[in-house]
Amino acid sequence: MIGAVCGAIAVVLIVVSSAGVLGNSRVKRVLDIVSGHGEFVVDTDIKLKDINDFYYTLSSSAYPPTYQRYRFYVQDGKHIFYHEKREGNQWPLTEACITVSGTLDLSEAEWAEFYSCLRGGKVQPREESTESGSSGPWMFLYWKGDKSKYQRFTFASFAAEKSFEQLCARLQQRDN
Repeated sequence: MIGAVCGAIAVVLIVVSSAGVLGNSRVKRVLDIVSGHGEFVVDTDIKLKDINDFYYTLSSSAYPPTYQRYRFYVQDGKHIFYHEKREGNQWPLTEACITVSGTLDLSEAEWAEFYSCLRGGKVQPREESTESGSSGPWMFLYWKGDKSKYQRFTFASFAAEKSFEQLCARLQQRDN
């Protein structure tokens, strides 16, 4: 059933493309996404108003274990930043291990700065992984149009990721 729907969409896109309504590269991109082989780019495919939630988590089971999470989200029309640090000597670190946490309402300028850090980043399908040993970061972007598949985020560059971490550090400092 799903294959038939995807096939029908592909045919429609090819017909629309041949009529000159969409460019060939745009049609190829849509076909890739429909077939499950594509990715979405923040600012090209995912706009600021479409973002609902973003998680950035670092976690390590090394001794002593570490855990840091940053979350940017929208609630009741407000833009919010949440941070959480867990510390302890056991693994896994649980909510009982939270030593520092806080929530801030963000200004429009801070939300725009957050978005500028994500701009150009890619959102790809979630995948199950049996890897072990990595401390992350693990990043997930939830957005309008997401059908619980395209959520795994990667920054456009190392510089963009560092800008994001600096923004989080400033916001954490403001909360303390």
